[in-house]
Amino acid sequence: MERLHHDDLPWAGPYIILARLAPESDQAVPERRFIGRSADGDRTFLVRRPLPGTDPARWAIEAESARRLSTAGFLPVEEVGVTGDLPWCTTPYVPAISLPAAMRAHGGPLPEPAVRALAAALAGTLATAHAHGVTHAGLSPGAVLLTTEGPRLSCFGAVRAAAPDGELRGGLPGLDSGSLAPEQASGGRPRPLGDVYALGAVLARASTGHTVPESGELPVSLRAVISACLSRDPARRPQAHEVLAHLGTGAGAAPYTLSTAHPRTALDATAPIPLPGAVVAALAHQSAQVLAAELSPSPALD
Repeated sequence: MERLHHDDLPWAGPYIILARLAPESDQAVPERRFIGRSADGDRTFLVRRPLPGTDPARWAIEAESARRLSTAGFLPVEEVGVTGDLPWCTTPYVPAISLPAAMRAHGGPLPEPAVRALAAALAGTLATAHAHGVTHAGLSPGAVLLTTEGPRLSCFGAVRAAAPDGELRGGLPGLDSGSLAPEQASGGRPRPLGDVYALGAVLARASTGHTVPESGELPVSLRAVISACLSRDPARRPQAHEVLAHLGTGAGAAPYTLSTAHPRTALDATAPIPLPGAVVAALAHQSAQVLAAELSPSPALD
């Protein structure tokens, strides 16, 4: 967490903004994230706002769409509003750290068991969303939040919010080019197989430190499935439920093959992720900072 910047609004509707979450200096995130509380001090929220340079009206539309989502695994949106012509949305606060921040806390790529569990959780979330006709369209390492309740996907609709369909998206504010499927980067409408490409990029980042690794850098047990997700040809990528089914086989280094298994027969995507101790400590430290900020009328945050 860090103090508010001079250009940060101290309010979002009726909520007081206490502080920023740690900045994502090395990872594109298509939103700004803050800690806020209700005026009576009884409730704490994660407050999100669009980055400068994005279309605030489109961002607000996507935030409202996220509010109506009921798919487990997405960061829930409780309220959407506008203050000073700037839209915002709120999520009930739980300690949360982005994937890049978790890797910084750990000092490098996450252990293979943690990445494998993360892969199952994210694939399960995407499979459920895709089965209901919902495309995330903004998955990237910075969109993945590790929380005390499991991983959550944020930044829903970030690609659509950043540019209308048909426009090139490379270089736009907050978009991670390494996570954009080629067909999306060139302006194609976001589709589920674009989410699968982004999933591969997220898992590559978690396990190697960057989104476009050489195949030999990837963990043996995840090499085949991550490589398949990162295929430039959408037709060669697996569906999200096929990724989950593959992970559920426990096959490790087995060659990737398409499977028609139903997601519920695969690895339980709700299983806890074995986070490294340094990441757990970072979540606890954040929680303590938030508590101290709530108790102090003039919070002093490092």
